Amino acid sequence: MLKEWQLELPKLVVSVHGGMQKFELHPRIKQLLGKGLIKAAVTTGAWIITGGVNTGVAKHVGDALKEHASRSSRKICTIGIAPWGVIENRNDLVGKDVVAPYQTLLNPLSKLNVLNNLHSHFILVDDGTVGKYGAEVKLRRELEKTISQQRIHASTISIFYLKLLYLGIGQGVPVVALIFEGGPNVVLTVLEYLQENPPVPVVVCEGTGRAADILAYVYKQTEEAEPEIISTIKKTFNFGQSEAVHLFQTLLECMKKRELITVFHIGSDEHQDIDVAILTALLKGTNASAFDQLILTLAWDRVDIAKNHVFVYGQQWLVGSLEQAMLDALVMDRVAFVKLLIENGVSMHKFLTIPRLEELYNTKQGPTNPALFHLVRDVKQGNLPPGYKLTLIDVGLVVEYLMGGTYRCTYTRKRFRVIYNSLSGSNRADTATDEGKKKKTKDDIVDIDDPETRRFPYPLNELLLWAVLMKRQKMALFFWQHGEESMAKALVACKLYRSMAYESKQNDLVDDTSEELKEYSNEFGELAVELLEQSFRQDETMAMKLLTYELKNWSNATCLKLAVSSRLRPFVAHTCTQMLLSDMWMGRLNMRKNSWYKVILSILLPPTILMLEYKTKAEMSHIPQSQDAHQMTMEDSENNFQNIAEEIPMEVFKEVRVLDHSDGKHDMESIIKPKRLPITRKFYAFYHAPIVKFWFNTLAYIGFLMLYTFVVLVKMEELPSVQEWIVIAYIFTLAVEKIREIFMSEAGKISQKVKVWFNDYFNISDTIAIITFFIGFVLRFGAKGNFHENTYKVNYVFVAGRLTYCLNIIFWYVRLLDFLAVNQHAGPYVMMIGKMVANMFYIVVIMALVLLSFGVPRKAILYPNEEPSWVLAKDIVFQPYWMIFGEVYAYEIDVCANNSDTKHLCVTGSWLTPFLQSVYLFVQYIIMVNLLIAFFNNVYLQVKAISNLVWKYQRYHFVMAYHEKPILPPPLIILSHMASLCYCICKRRKKDKNSDGPKLFLTEEDQKKLHDFEELCVEMYFSEKDDKFHCRSEERIRVTSERVEQMCIQIKEVGDRVNYIKRSLQSLDTQIGHLQDLSALTVDTLKTLTARKPRKQARSTMKSPGN
Repeated sequence: MLKEWQLELPKLVVSVHGGMQKFELHPRIKQLLGKGLIKAAVTTGAWIITGGVNTGVAKHVGDALKEHASRSSRKICTIGIAPWGVIENRNDLVGKDVVAPYQTLLNPLSKLNVLNNLHSHFILVDDGTVGKYGAEVKLRRELEKTISQQRIHASTISIFYLKLLYLGIGQGVPVVALIFEGGPNVVLTVLEYLQENPPVPVVVCEGTGRAADILAYVYKQTEEAEPEIISTIKKTFNFGQSEAVHLFQTLLECMKKRELITVFHIGSDEHQDIDVAILTALLKGTNASAFDQLILTLAWDRVDIAKNHVFVYGQQWLVGSLEQAMLDALVMDRVAFVKLLIENGVSMHKFLTIPRLEELYNTKQGPTNPALFHLVRDVKQGNLPPGYKLTLIDVGLVVEYLMGGTYRCTYTRKRFRVIYNSLSGSNRADTATDEGKKKKTKDDIVDIDDPETRRFPYPLNELLLWAVLMKRQKMALFFWQHGEESMAKALVACKLYRSMAYESKQNDLVDDTSEELKEYSNEFGELAVELLEQSFRQDETMAMKLLTYELKNWSNATCLKLAVSSRLRPFVAHTCTQMLLSDMWMGRLNMRKNSWYKVILSILLPPTILMLEYKTKAEMSHIPQSQDAHQMTMEDSENNFQNIAEEIPMEVFKEVRVLDHSDGKHDMESIIKPKRLPITRKFYAFYHAPIVKFWFNTLAYIGFLMLYTFVVLVKMEELPSVQEWIVIAYIFTLAVEKIREIFMSEAGKISQKVKVWFNDYFNISDTIAIITFFIGFVLRFGAKGNFHENTYKVNYVFVAGRLTYCLNIIFWYVRLLDFLAVNQHAGPYVMMIGKMVANMFYIVVIMALVLLSFGVPRKAILYPNEEPSWVLAKDIVFQPYWMIFGEVYAYEIDVCANNSDTKHLCVTGSWLTPFLQSVYLFVQYIIMVNLLIAFFNNVYLQVKAISNLVWKYQRYHFVMAYHEKPILPPPLIILSHMASLCYCICKRRKKDKNSDGPKLFLTEEDQKKLHDFEELCVEMYFSEKDDKFHCRSEERIRVTSERVEQMCIQIKEVGDRVNYIKRSLQSLDTQIGHLQDLSALTVDTLKTLTARKPRKQARSTMKSPGN
């Protein structure tokens, strides 16, 4: 069968026995039995073995298969084993390796049967008899026994199913017998199954009739009910006394192994479906330990069986058995089992160790991601040997590659490497020794002997990474739902999937892998946005804190940074994020209207800074700040509170003392208006606000651009003017600032810092502008000794320097677009321009090809005697290019015309140029130009539709860029650089390791509250999601349909009962009428007898006197 039919060895065999003749089943019973049988076969990968003919129990199985085939494309292996002598048209089936048509319509006059066409395979048994059943019985039992003894090969099924076989569960593939209706022979078949070695468990379907009902009845009754049972046997099978007693004895033999018998009753609360009864019978029949039963249900993927029949009260578990089951469930991608094991006490912190996680990455079972090995090969920059096993360090490199240059994975850190090398054995001892010789910080000191060092502090985070990298979406969603930092996990998964989708697309593989990974990324992105919306509805301040608090487990990033790196625009454009960015943009300034006017006025008139309003400590609690700014905020808050406390009447303290400490503090802040900030703190807060830095830099840049314009427009002297020196100083200090930005980048290596910095277009533009300016500066000063003002001699070096200045100013004018991008209205248009320029490459290439295809032959025809020169290259494209914009050079169209001034161009073949020009203009001017315009229009419409979203997403970069800029603009920025340098030197002497980057400063208690708030939001999110799901129209229709179906079945049952009652009443009425007739006849008879008795007495009286 495995060889000829190419079948896979089953995980389970369900042998269906019952009546061979036609019998009726109640519609509800038939529906539930068929549905449960198909479910058992589909979920476990079972074979169903029947009699194969289109009558009796095999026909009912076929009907169930028909309903399944109409709903699913997955085919169930159903094998019919039938006697050859009872098959109608059997001669049509004779042949070897041929395809023959077979008629399944039964001749009503024939005593034979046809095969059921809904079975997938048939085995026909010929013992020479015709029209008799029983020839197949012996072969069927031998086949089932042979299958049960098969050892399953690793190539056909998972290694964990092999494990359960060698643990002692049966001898191979488990077999279960299913009993529908049936005659006396079915009882004998049940006894044979129970007496097998090993015995085969039996499931009896009560309510199907005859033998099945008698078996169920005997199973429930005691031996005292022998007379009733024998009487039932007589009535059911029309047996005599001796035959009934013999069958009763057979039933008692079966009941000696009643633990192997499972009675399925539709109305029972214990078994809601027949598939549960089948699989539960197998668990009872194996007599295995709890762990073996758990592995068996795991192989079947039936978590309901495990939950109700394995994890029962009082069950004893061996140490480590549940952890082994957890490993199997993870490898086999059984999400429901992972959830069940966690609910039953499996500690993921103790379970997940470094070796186990590495084993999960190297498993070949379940869904795998081949792209992971390609990514490892890319990051290691070499070919992997056959059978290469991934290490967690390899995985860490892949994660860093996918997340971006600034991300640092835990697996690549020094502390983890020390632990990993110690666990890897002697082959890594040298590396560990070398790292041990290096200078270690307090965090790098690791106790290798401590078992906790081999485990992970947040195992669900590590398993989420594993599930994402292995492309197991359902498992990844489960681990996202559980544990802390759900928003961060969703964003990390979104980024990883998006990067893997990009890598898959780069491989030029024609498959759906890239689209599938994009769908997974979008799903996690939607989860992050929906969770942010849920958090924002609950508490706006706490939601903002979730965006910007440091994630120690995710490379000290923030949720906002992760969302930006994932290019998750809806997340960044959310109201919560934009409110946070607005607060960060304003800094400590408390203004909402006409902010630009107030800021510019305060920059130009510094005394007006004292008139501005500033935020309190409570208002700054959710805004990321630098270390110094946070320290000042705390000091201001304490000083204000102490100063105000002296002026507060005692009644206020009495009112507050009644309240809780934290509540009282908030009430105090709301009742009392804090004093104003000191003058120095106001100036500090003003000049450190990003909006002030922006306008300060903008005004300085406009001034620089005006001076630069003046320099290039007026006559340039030998010595630079004051204006030129200011321009030089501005650009020089700007170059120093760009170098500082590169070195202050969060990336680790210099190459990564440069790569991250050059991801921004305006950084590339600034680099080119600065380099070309200094080239012009060198040329301009290099010609100083050869400068002659009053001579006609041209100083070409000096002119080259001036021309470089003239061209260089283009970049500085283009740079104004960066300032315009801050504006909500102008920003989207800047984005459109960039997108149009970036995407027009292919159209421009096509236009260039069309241009060259005309320019070269035109030049060659009109000018056949040209000498070799680079000027030819210019002439090829010069005139054809301007023709695109309408300049057709009409005087050169017909150079041989009588009145033409271009008679010298009238050469042989010149008549071809008008024809070539007409074709060129048609293609280039009408087709290509309009195609380019249509392309630009399409880009415009696309960006216009999401312009607000795009601007909000780009706004993050502007806010963060000016948040980290020095206070003073170029050229005064050099003073800020000197101050920062002195500050860094002082910090090193004090060994202060706190970073100057903006962040939230939260205590452990605040972080715990934040995590609790996030977990609460996740719970509420899923609760609302469930409510919405149940309120959907589709779900309501489905539930209503099921209820209507149940009502129809019940109504049909009621109708059947009513008909039965009617028939009973009619029969009773007939019987009563018959009794009435008999009663009347009896009365008449009694009257007749009564009338005869007096006559006899009278006659006897008359005779007696005479005598």
